[in-house]
Order: sequence, then C-alpha cells, then structure tokens
Amino acid sequence: MVEKDNLKQMLKKQHYSFIGDHSAVKVCEWTKKSLRDEGFCYKQKFYGIKSHMCCQMSPAVNSCSHSCIFCWRPIEYNMGTDKDILTDDPKEIVDKAILAQRKLLSGFGGFEKTNRKKLKEAENPDMFAISLSGEPTLYPRLGELISELNNRKITSFVVSNGTFPDELEQLLGKSEPTQMYITLPAPDAKTYVKTCAPNIKDGWNKLMQSLNTLSKFKCKKVVRLTLVAGLNMISPEKYAKIIEPLDIDYVEVKGYVWVGFSRQRLEEKNMPQHEEIVRFSQEICRNSSFEIADEKQESRVVLLKRKTI
Repeated sequence: MVEKDNLKQMLKKQHYSFIGDHSAVKVCEWTKKSLRDEGFCYKQKFYGIKSHMCCQMSPAVNSCSHSCIFCWRPIEYNMGTDKDILTDDPKEIVDKAILAQRKLLSGFGGFEKTNRKKLKEAENPDMFAISLSGEPTLYPRLGELISELNNRKITSFVVSNGTFPDELEQLLGKSEPTQMYITLPAPDAKTYVKTCAPNIKDGWNKLMQSLNTLSKFKCKKVVRLTLVAGLNMISPEKYAKIIEPLDIDYVEVKGYVWVGFSRQRLEEKNMPQHEEIVRFSQEICRNSSFEIADEKQESRVVLLKRKTI
C-alpha cells in the first residue's frame, strides 16, 4: 500500500524507529530531558516512573478508530481498524523495542551534558508506555505483549481510547498492565463526535462501556481528559457525572498542547494555560468526590484522586 509506505517514510524522518511491520519506538522528549538532567515527565512525579527508563512505543502505529482533532499524530494517514494487518510477534516487539531504544539513545554518549549513569541504565528500559500512536487494543496480541513485559519485570502503561470494550475485557486477569488508561475526550456524545471524528459506529456508547470495564481491572486505573479550549473544555459537571461512579484510582486532567500535526487543525489559542486546567479541575472536584492530589505546570496536567475521609 503506497499510503502506508509514505506514512512509514514520513514517521522515520520524525525519528520513529519501526520494529516490525506496524510497531515502532520513538524517544519521548522527557526521556531526552531526563538524560540531560533538565527535568522529567509528570508520570515520574505522579507515579514514580523514571523518565530515562521509559520506552515509548506502539504495536499499532496509526491504526485507530478515531481521528481526534487534537492528536499530534498524522491522522490524515489513519490506517483504520483492520486487525488482520497487525501481525507482529509480541516477543519480537519487546526484543526489538529495547534494541531500538538503545540505538536511538546512542547519540547521547557524545553530549557533555548527558548523565552517564542514566544513559547506562536507559539501555535496559524498565517501563513501556504503550501510547505512542494508534489504538493499542486493535493489536490482536496485546495481552501476550503485556504478559511478555510482566514476565520480564517490565512495567507497562496502556493508553486506550475505549472504543473496543470486548478487547479490554480480554486483558482482565493475567494480561493486565501496570496501569490502564482510558481517554475521556468529551463530556457528551455530541462533543465526542465533534472532537474525535470516530470512524466506527456507536463509539460514544462503546466508550461508556469501556469505562465500566475499567472499573474491573485490578491494576492502577486512570481516566485521562485531554482538554482543548473552545472545543471539549466545557461542562466540567458532566465530566464529573461520568467519572463519579467509576471504581478508578486517578483522573488526569491534561491540557492540549499545540504541537505536531494538530497545528494544521487547531490554533495556538486552543491550548489552555495551566491555571485554566487547575480551575477546570476544581470544578470537577466540586461536582464529585475527587480532590486535587498533585500537578505539574510544565505539562499542563492536574492529578485527581478520591477524597480521603
């Protein structure tokens, strides 16, 4: 497929390293900053994940049921929801991801500011952020991939858009990641369609079903809000109503960042300031049993948890 070949060439120029036909690794900017002792990801602040030890990857590059307007990926090259094309072997994905991470980071050895101890540690990442591109639950062997990571004592965060509740159900039990995310991109069905441009039927109801499934997981459970000013950053009381009955550990209220391909669809004014995210979070808390637990201004993100009695 010419379009797929064009996509791969474009992503390679953006420093994606393909580790199979549809799997890839890309070094996160926070990983780079951590190696230079210039900061760290909010996941390190909130959950103790070391940024320099994290491998950002995907087993389903640009295969997605959404074409979210705020996505920094090239949604114009969306590969759709065909699971039959996602055939990479889970063990090979892990092996090749680690090798690709080492190769991508090898250039840091030539920088004076690089922390040598961290660089050595980074050669063996102990966390996989399965969130780089595409919808991971489309990968038919996601459970095997997570189990492979679990067997190697590598923690994993899986970020899903929640449009495949049956696939989420299959992860329950032995194939659960360390932390399971579901993105809640809108407070209601109408805003959801406007924000996500789903290419599947009944996406909103499937998302609601997945949020209920999330409550069944035994691992850490997180609902993430990606808020775009002038689009879905509305009706905090509706977001509160959706998350209130869920059995979850955290809510991440995160501001959209005007980067990547999203700059072709949105304007800089659509990027909320951290103070606005804090105020929106406070409104969610006023309408629910959650409270602010932490925040990271550089990432425009606020962490909510249940109020302690």
